[in-house]
Amino acid sequence: MPVDAFLLLSFGGPEGPDDVMPFLRNVTAGRGVPEERLLEVAEHYQHFGGVSPINEQNRALLRAIEADFRDQGVGLPLYWGNRNWQPMLADTLAQMRDDGVEFAVGLATSAYAGYSSCRQYLEDIAAARAKVGPGAPEVVKLPHFYDRPGFVEPHVDAVRAALAKVGPGPARIVFTAHSIPLSMARTAGPGAGEGSAEPSGVQSVGLYEAQLREVARLVAERAAPGLAWDLVWQSRSGPPQVPWLEPDVNDHLRTVAEKAVVVSPIGFVSDHLEVIWDLDNEAAATAAELSLAYARAATPGTDPRFVRMITDLVREAMAAPQATAPSDTRPTPGLGRLSAIQTCGAGCCPAPARRG
Repeated sequence: MPVDAFLLLSFGGPEGPDDVMPFLRNVTAGRGVPEERLLEVAEHYQHFGGVSPINEQNRALLRAIEADFRDQGVGLPLYWGNRNWQPMLADTLAQMRDDGVEFAVGLATSAYAGYSSCRQYLEDIAAARAKVGPGAPEVVKLPHFYDRPGFVEPHVDAVRAALAKVGPGPARIVFTAHSIPLSMARTAGPGAGEGSAEPSGVQSVGLYEAQLREVARLVAERAAPGLAWDLVWQSRSGPPQVPWLEPDVNDHLRTVAEKAVVVSPIGFVSDHLEVIWDLDNEAAATAAELSLAYARAATPGTDPRFVRMITDLVREAMAAPQATAPSDTRPTPGLGRLSAIQTCGAGCCPAPARRG
């Protein structure tokens, strides 16, 4: 069956003050997050008028992809569906059905393996198709793209630019990504351990963390060879009794010996709320308290190289013999070491075991 549409899959975010708490309840449904934590996070959104920046960033990305599709001769209509807020994925699939779409490729706005960043999108697609019912289009999720040059190179240039802002002298690069529960982080996907940068590699740290460490290495080696770097975590949101990946970026900044730090959010594709609040506000305030020179590197956003990477992924899927997305990200010489690991296949990124 030929590919006849492109679908952007994303997290979603509130579009006004009245949306904030319903949105957060959608995000945390069934997770036991205390009400006081939701109210705390809600305050972050209210600082921006109750509007999440991720929505306009997705609109801008769709406009950029549409323009690149035209330039590259990719004649597909574009759609957008979210997990947690309008446009909800089921509503988008219903519209696609009404438009005559039968088979689409979907790109999730996450570059990495992991339950929330990969498997849950597959579950979202299945649930949305079931809700739409007969005639719901089939959607194949495109693979992880964490070590594609179109994702890595914009981060490299952003780190270089941020290093220039903190000026001469010893500096440290601190890479960040969204923290997740340890039960989820230690889950490895199919093929885990193969091609890892260290002997125990993926098996010891989990596929999500292994991929992030690989990107951190790639970016650091190209942006500032020889400069010290760390991978730390941000945006923890779960119940306090559940262990998550650590250290938190704010705790880590208190241990940095250098007088300058560049924070690079390699776990994100755009500057949405977790970036502009957790890093541009909280981490920046921590650095100021410590008299650390501080700069935050940009995310890919609508960088033309990132947009072209998306077009290339779509074209690869369209050229596949049986109209299915590639089962793995293709290794790029001199770049990824983990690309041989199959992604988005059977058993990929399973959910963590539920307690109780």
